[in-house]
Amino acid sequence: MGERTYPLRMIAWEVTRNCNLACIHCRASAASGPHEGELSTEECRRIIDDIVSFSEPTVIVTGGEPLMRPDIFEIIEYGDRKGLRMVIALNGTLLDPLAAQNLKSSGIRRVSLSLDGKDRQSHDSFRGVDGSFDAVIRASRILRETDLPFQINTTVTTLNVGDLKDIYKLTMFLGAVAWHVFLLVPVGRGTGLKGKELSAKEYEDVLHRLHDIERMNELEMKVTCAPHYYRIVKEGGDTPKSAGCLAGKSFMFISHRGTAQPCGYLEADSGDVREDGVKKVWEDSDVFRRLRDLQSYKGKCGGCRYISICGGCRARAFESTGSYLEEEPLCSYKQEE
Repeated sequence: MGERTYPLRMIAWEVTRNCNLACIHCRASAASGPHEGELSTEECRRIIDDIVSFSEPTVIVTGGEPLMRPDIFEIIEYGDRKGLRMVIALNGTLLDPLAAQNLKSSGIRRVSLSLDGKDRQSHDSFRGVDGSFDAVIRASRILRETDLPFQINTTVTTLNVGDLKDIYKLTMFLGAVAWHVFLLVPVGRGTGLKGKELSAKEYEDVLHRLHDIERMNELEMKVTCAPHYYRIVKEGGDTPKSAGCLAGKSFMFISHRGTAQPCGYLEADSGDVREDGVKKVWEDSDVFRRLRDLQSYKGKCGGCRYISICGGCRARAFESTGSYLEEEPLCSYKQEE
């Protein structure tokens, strides 16, 4: 048998760090800029050319707030023309009917909006700016009228864990095509939420609750930054729709300055796509190579029967121990001897 290959299936690309919100969980600590050293339009085109030279990933255009970048539609259109599936993550505040139409005509296939609370008070306090809840509601209406599919993303902390069912119902009511649930990794500005993470037991409980919701089969669901969700799915007799932690295995993150990371939350410099190109970084990065070697994982992750469908959150391990190969700190699974 030949050496296993790792196709690049998804890229989260931080095209700018400029943002008009101050979300308390932001991994990038994004704020209004300018931020020095951001990739130019021409450099973005070269990165897209390099991506399509060896892979066909979905590209998640993110930030910051991507609509704060004046050439954003040009970048999207170029990626779409090269055959990439382009999707975008917005906070909703800058979306008007013209911007929505420009997103659609430039080639965006799906938009993500974030709802981290069930109402104005809970969401706006999380997002750090009054009116951000109303902006998401307004943006969802504009996207429906533009016939542009959108999903809702929710980051789970102790602040909103009791409201997940209400947020799910609101997601359905708004007409979203999917609900993607993220379990907090406290990096960037999110370090201020330390102590607001779920405990290992609460984490396990909420994953079981989310599995119950997904089993209702009313809406596409994906649970992210919670790889042991897929162990719970397997234990429940269902087939996992994804592997667990994809960082560095089928997923990479590119920063506004061209720095590669395994994911946006795992702040381990894995190469410079501005200098070396995406293909070389993906194939030769030492960080990515280590993450792909499951035998090198430490603690109970290393000896776990579910390592291939879970793997533990490498970002959470890195944040808590300084090593992305250590065991997932918020896993309560005990393997039978």
